[in-house]
Amino acid sequence: MRPDGRANDELRPVSFQRDFTKMADGSVLVTFGETQVLCTASIDDDVPRWMRDTGKGWVTAEYNMLPGSSPERIRRRTSGRDQEIQRLIGRSLRAVCDMTLLGERQITVDCDVLQADGGTRTASICGGYVALHDALSRLVLSGALATHPLTESLAAISVGVIDGECRLDLPYVEDAGAEVDMNIVMTGSGGFVEVQGTAEGAVFDRSQLNTLLDLAAAGIKTITTLQAEAVTTPPELRPAR
Repeated sequence: MRPDGRANDELRPVSFQRDFTKMADGSVLVTFGETQVLCTASIDDDVPRWMRDTGKGWVTAEYNMLPGSSPERIRRRTSGRDQEIQRLIGRSLRAVCDMTLLGERQITVDCDVLQADGGTRTASICGGYVALHDALSRLVLSGALATHPLTESLAAISVGVIDGECRLDLPYVEDAGAEVDMNIVMTGSGGFVEVQGTAEGAVFDRSQLNTLLDLAAAGIKTITTLQAEAVTTPPELRPAR
């Protein structure tokens, strides 16, 4: 039995609360169990200098764990871990965004962890996708874009081996003692964007790897359905600022 009573192939309760804040072009509070991440997407009508005059846009991300998000106070700084995670989020979001359709704009997706109980990077990708979707939808609704630049959906989840069992969506108590820890990012059509896997205590074999990939794919399919339900209604068009 898992600490929270879930089956090994069961996700924690997942929710997406859109327009959690009103100033950003896209804003989502994403929750996976006790993990809560505020994801905001901000549009800048310019691109990095190295991309100017290319006709293409850019999507990037920033990630931080806020003070009070964990039992031990997090200092206000960007650590090496934070940099690695925000690069992962940015790479993942760019994998499903057509930069030519975006035009010469940069969208920054900020992922601020309000409460951390495992899976903050994967929750950030799931919520970041919805925030980015809403920001781009507003560009389409305003007439600034003719076509939505997102090519398909994107989601991520953690899996691991604990006490010899393959489990989906690890909270901190499981993640901290996992023999194998893995984060998987996939598109809605089933393509892999990134697979990060490490044996922490004991090596894992091909059979366990296949089981972990299957668990992740099934979990991501469920998350993708929840994301689609969340964005069914177009976001309200904001007054020009």
